[in-house]
Amino acid sequence: MGVALRDIIADYKTPVEWESLGGVAAVDANNTLYQFLTIIRQPDGTPLMDRNGRVTSHLSGILFRISNFLGKGIKPVFVFDGVPTDLKQARINARRKVRDTAGERWMEALQRGDEAEAYKQARSSTRVDATILATSKELLRLMGIPVIQAPGEGEAQAAYMVAKGDARYAVSQDYDTLLFGSPTLARNLTITGKRKIRGRTITVNLERIVLADVLSGLHISREQLIQIGILVGTDFNAGVHGVGPKTGLKLVQKGEFEAKLKESQPDFDPVPVIDLFLHPPVTSDYTLSWNHPDSEGIKKMLCDGYDFSEDRVNKALEAYAVKAGQKTLEGWF
Repeated sequence: MGVALRDIIADYKTPVEWESLGGVAAVDANNTLYQFLTIIRQPDGTPLMDRNGRVTSHLSGILFRISNFLGKGIKPVFVFDGVPTDLKQARINARRKVRDTAGERWMEALQRGDEAEAYKQARSSTRVDATILATSKELLRLMGIPVIQAPGEGEAQAAYMVAKGDARYAVSQDYDTLLFGSPTLARNLTITGKRKIRGRTITVNLERIVLADVLSGLHISREQLIQIGILVGTDFNAGVHGVGPKTGLKLVQKGEFEAKLKESQPDFDPVPVIDLFLHPPVTSDYTLSWNHPDSEGIKKMLCDGYDFSEDRVNKALEAYAVKAGQKTLEGWF
């Protein structure tokens, strides 16, 4: 779920238009799939499914959103999480319990006819499992989109690719991507438009965050930004009770990070977490190559295999053939 830094990052979010986002985008795949599975649901929280009860929300999200990316001149590469570090296991276990509880409450809300509560609990029960990962990779392959398997955290690999110059920016909802050192982070690419949040409808717009602007504006280093994350809580450690991002910023700026940790969590050593953010496991063993989509393969998978409408799939595929004034795919590849 990332680190809660919104309150100190907000001033450094720049609204952008689709036209300014052309180029290679390193997409945090697991985060993006989670967004698709969370948002693409029926009013009672039921995800899209085929006639056999298999979830298809993620496939719908990939097909139609990525078609939109390509139509806007964005060349996505999907970066999937690798093996989680031991530091993350406690958080994984905690999330599993939360999702299991939410799943139970979803069923209870459905039984009593409380659609709003059902939708809320259904979203909280979202999980990305092995089947969702496998079918997502297969569809991306058919679409001609490169897929990279990170050795560790997907957002760390995406950040590495941006820092290396192989991608223009990283795509994720999580601010962890900045802690991992991505020079530029783009948010809301997969969830733009009207969204119902906590019972009200809001408009979600595209935004860009430049790490250098954040550090300069807050008068801190990247390591100090990581220290704030540790005080607030990351995927790899529990935060200090009562410390939010604004308080964390003040403590770090005054040089009181170590003292606050010793006072609140005397048995916790922050060095392994700091080192993970500064030196995460990444790989340079990848090839970025975008291929022509296998239209027949896509239709066979989605229409024959998962009951998608052939007309809708055909319309999505049309987006591949048009890009910013180009009328053929040859200009794209």
